[in-house]
Amino acid sequence: MQEKCFSIKGYFFLFSRFSLDIFSNSLAARFRALFLLRNAKDDQSVELICKCFSDPSVLLKHELAYCLGQMQNQTAIPFLIKVLEDESQEPMFRHEAGEALAAIGDLDNKFGVAEILKKYSNDPVVEVAETCQLAIEMILWRKSNGNMPRSQYDSIDPAPPLDDENKTVDELVSILLNQENTLWERYRALFALRNLNTDAATKAISKGLFSEDSALFRHEVAYVLGQIQSPVVISELKERLSLLNESGMVRHECAEALGSIGTEECRQILVEFLKDKERVVRESCEVALNIAAGEDVFENVL
Repeated sequence: MQEKCFSIKGYFFLFSRFSLDIFSNSLAARFRALFLLRNAKDDQSVELICKCFSDPSVLLKHELAYCLGQMQNQTAIPFLIKVLEDESQEPMFRHEAGEALAAIGDLDNKFGVAEILKKYSNDPVVEVAETCQLAIEMILWRKSNGNMPRSQYDSIDPAPPLDDENKTVDELVSILLNQENTLWERYRALFALRNLNTDAATKAISKGLFSEDSALFRHEVAYVLGQIQSPVVISELKERLSLLNESGMVRHECAEALGSIGTEECRQILVEFLKDKERVVRESCEVALNIAAGEDVFENVL
């Protein structure tokens, strides 16, 4: 099939049309348009992404906020602050907005991000409060250490990996699973384990899926397993996805991780949950299956 080439302007048009639901396109198609805008990183792409903040899909909205954080364009900061401050928004969306604020950074406090994060570090929604606590730590770390480089997985992470190269997998997993440690310490151990990129380290990370003290922590563990894309943890991800009383934030991330791994076994698991009672889980499975299949979702709309 002949490859199509489109200008960034064409993608802007496409995504803005998607946001108004003029076309009946799949969520996976909108995700791919979003990823194209994320790669543009300029003010216009930020503004187009923010126009979708009223979308009924919390999965899409949370991905919008995540992408804004990864773009690191300060134009997004006022929009993300409004999301974090809006207590009528879904916790998953507000969490991602808080995390994105730390990823972008406001080290000179031009936008007052530090005060806003401090305020919402006591939010009644635990996942939002924990996110803001981590974001405060991240900004303090960046002030002392400078901007954190993108990881080997091309992501801006919510915490830097522990920088002690002499720590063993057992020592790192001990920090990871110790609920007396702060989330900041546990996240740093998590990213250090991820960067080892071994089967032993990956299996060790998967134990975090069963840390019952924090849904935010479990969701980050699932996200990291999706980055690693190793089939050695399929059974653990399936187990947590299958737990119907688990937070949708965690279950959706397990589904996306399975989609990233992308084996036939993963696809079969995702198909099982396409009719899940939670919309965010259903939609995550839909998007994960499309991405795992490598479908060109623009094919019929451009």
